[in-house]
Amino acid sequence: MLARAGMVVGARWTALSAKERARLARLVRESRGRPGSLSAKDRNELRKLVRKLDLKGAGRELVPLLRGSARRRKRR
Repeated sequence: MLARAGMVVGARWTALSAKERARLARLVRESRGRPGSLSAKDRNELRKLVRKLDLKGAGRELVPLLRGSARRRKRR
């Protein structure tokens, strides 16, 4: 399950170019996790990069993995 989750997250991360990944990391580091501390321009750029990661799609791929493991635990 962890390997599959890693593959899903890795696929999303590699959807960004190296330049975009570096910029995203820089924005998160500068904001210290608080988008409100960024300028309006930087917040818009951060939103654009996060949308490109398609986190909703990643969640849709990960939920069946979690549900499947919960079923296996209940059977024992």
